[in-house]
Amino acid sequence: MSNANEALLSARRRVAEAAAREAGKLALDRFRNRRFTVEAKGTQDFVSEVDKETEKLIRTRLAAVFPEDGFIGEETGGTPERIVWVVDPIDGTHNFVRGIGFWCVSIGLVVDGRPSVGVIYDPIQDELYSAAAGQGATLNGEPISVSTTTEPTEAVVAIGANFRKPAELHVNTIATLFEERCSHRGQGAGALSLALVSAGRLDGYFENHINSWDVMAGIVLIAEAGGFVNDFMADNGLMEGNTIFACTPGLKGFLSKATGFVC
Repeated sequence: MSNANEALLSARRRVAEAAAREAGKLALDRFRNRRFTVEAKGTQDFVSEVDKETEKLIRTRLAAVFPEDGFIGEETGGTPERIVWVVDPIDGTHNFVRGIGFWCVSIGLVVDGRPSVGVIYDPIQDELYSAAAGQGATLNGEPISVSTTTEPTEAVVAIGANFRKPAELHVNTIATLFEERCSHRGQGAGALSLALVSAGRLDGYFENHINSWDVMAGIVLIAEAGGFVNDFMADNGLMEGNTIFACTPGLKGFLSKATGFVC
């Protein structure tokens, strides 16, 4: 990596960290007071006024420092640019609106088509996950790495669900994990689940279709923490979504078999 590119990523990483913390504080205050409106966007798909406020704050903070950068947000959309932020202001909105404390702020950056910066902030735990391409991954400033788990019977894998693919695909994956005695979780926040994989707290995450703002930051975190992640950007994953397959290297073969996803 050139010095210029390293400086580009480092500067944006620092600003993203600050924006994530500020946005997380705003969202946490609203989460605790429980006074906000909620709308349905689709089946089991909700948006609160806090999502919108938080995305506006993040966009404003990033644009103030990097006005030339593009922006794609879950709530306001956007278009691809050479340098583009990909943001989920509150990943796990359904948890958020129900008072369940498993949600996060996710800020990713794509440069020349490559996921390059990832920042995820968990306000409930006050934990900031951060990574940039070639710079490693950290949790509250300390280096992190994926787990060394190799045995399914010792693994904990998170499996995301959606209504965009046939139910049998999800059911078959869960059945295989049960058969192999692999513990699984369905936590309702893909970005935060990916952050947990990067820190070795989970051993893998799979969802057969997910949007880019849910995963962009986590992709960078896991890659920099030594994990395996599929090529999410293939087939216009940035704008159309894609499968996400991420895990510690020792479980790649098993998880591929369990999910039927060929890496």
